[in-house]
Amino acid sequence: AFTATRHNPDLASFYARLRQNGKDHLCAVIAVARKLIVLANTILFRKTEWTPQHRKN
Repeated sequence: AFTATRHNPDLASFYARLRQNGKDHLCAVIAVARKLIVLANTILFRKTEWTPQHRKN
């Protein structure tokens, strides 16, 4: 979750939004970790690849 907040644009913006809304650092990191688990389970269940929502043009 720490690495994702630094290198994944989607999860970094999610983390930043939580922090701007007043969440503590650890609470925001745990939310990112939970989001990673949900994403991993969805990818495995659907047997698909992860496609980022944030695209650099």
